[in-house]
Amino acid sequence: MSINWFPGHMHKARKEIAEVMPQVDVIIEMLDARIPFSSENPLVPELRGDTPVIKVLNKADLADPEITALWVAHMEKEKGIKALPLTQQEPEKIKQLLTLCHEMLPERNLDLRGVRAMIMGIPNVGKSTLINTLAGRIIARTGNEAGVTKSQQRIKLDNNVVLTDTPGFLWPKLNPPSCGYRLAITAAIKDTVFDYADIAMFAADYFIKAYPERVKARYQIAELPETEIELLELIARQRAFMRKGGLADLHKASEILVNEFRSGMLGRISLETPEMVSAEIVAAEEDAAQKAKEKAEREDERQARARRKYARKRQK
Repeated sequence: MSINWFPGHMHKARKEIAEVMPQVDVIIEMLDARIPFSSENPLVPELRGDTPVIKVLNKADLADPEITALWVAHMEKEKGIKALPLTQQEPEKIKQLLTLCHEMLPERNLDLRGVRAMIMGIPNVGKSTLINTLAGRIIARTGNEAGVTKSQQRIKLDNNVVLTDTPGFLWPKLNPPSCGYRLAITAAIKDTVFDYADIAMFAADYFIKAYPERVKARYQIAELPETEIELLELIARQRAFMRKGGLADLHKASEILVNEFRSGMLGRISLETPEMVSAEIVAAEEDAAQKAKEKAEREDERQARARRKYARKRQK
């Protein structure tokens, strides 16, 4: 199953950002530390040009710290990129972003002109909460759901920084497909767009393989289930989510697993590593190349049939 979410206001947000981008000195891109690649909008490199970027890995308190360190090193290999893990419980560290904006422009005389920054990110990644912390007052509306911010606004901050807030937006096609699942699991995509059982199967399979001890500790089991369906059935039995005939209510069990992950009750878990993503990109490219080849072959065959049909008509 492919998960995509690109409503009209996101298309509008992308166009508005592209129009303002030439006036921006520094981009602050908010990422989810649990999914730094999947939450990294591929449209940003296209829109930013050479503009320096501070990649804020938000919700770092929910992510695996060792994997977060790998992502920081991976991102900072690129010129003009600074990666900063953050949590919303670190207001002083968040305010350091204003100083960092200045440091990203070492040749600028900031006494003559301040920093024009733009904050970008996917839905529900924590932009509004971070902005309110930077401003020291409630400016941006917050909410634990995707798509709260609907339009741009400019905010004057300390340290001579003017910040443009932008609506969270995704991109038309989530690729590799696993990105869509990870975005859904972390609540970047509205719950009405996907099936809980579908994304919970994806999550359960990953948790069993990558974090077996966390699963055993959370659900108080000595032996790990071998499959994702067995884990969901176990959760359903533990919570007495049973249907008529003794069947497990997998939908309710799926909601429990996903929501306990989102809240951190399963522990600090990251859903992707740089190595894993690199392999997925290669696999996706190979799959796309194979599909393109098959499409070209079908088109060649279609044209060959058309030529044979035309030749027969001329012979009559």
